[in-house]
Amino acid sequence: MTENVAGQPGSGAGAEVNDGGLTAVPPPAGSGDGPVTRLREPTERVSPRARWLWTIEAVLEAGVAVGISLLVSGPWQWFGFHLWWFVPICVVLLGFVIGMPRWRYRVHRWEVTDTAVYTQRGWFDIERRIAPLSRVQTVDVHRGPISQVFGLSTVTVTTASSAGALKIEGLDAALAARIVDDVTSRTERETSDAT
Repeated sequence: MTENVAGQPGSGAGAEVNDGGLTAVPPPAGSGDGPVTRLREPTERVSPRARWLWTIEAVLEAGVAVGISLLVSGPWQWFGFHLWWFVPICVVLLGFVIGMPRWRYRVHRWEVTDTAVYTQRGWFDIERRIAPLSRVQTVDVHRGPISQVFGLSTVTVTTASSAGALKIEGLDAALAARIVDDVTSRTERETSDAT
């Protein structure tokens, strides 16, 4: 699992974790800084409809893989088709279509607090990130054509981090709009440097 704190140096020593996973740890003596927010697992799940979105996307990806497999075999072999290589490919793709969306739903989480935006995403390679609100530069919402069918959106939180933007995929469209408004208003209230 990749853990990243956007815009903050390493985790340091003395971190304490409570039941919620978050503790404001006092800074080193004489540093003059306030408490430091620690990386933890976010509490909110994405919409259950995200499983259907990811299933449709997986079916489309699997269809492309099958199409490429058929093209690589060449049209001259379609009627004398050799199943010894095609069956294992289809079994793997079927496992992908069935398993990936369900596992991804179990992993994907998000949370917005008074101080930061937390995300956890992935299915094979899991990434957990935090962006302090003082570092947020833009907050965007995106709805692709398949997402629109399921009433879902993706919220993107951009910071100055070299790790790139944080994405919260599979959110109900109304909830995504509220998150954008909430993060924007909280970021505007921050008095810290936003770079």
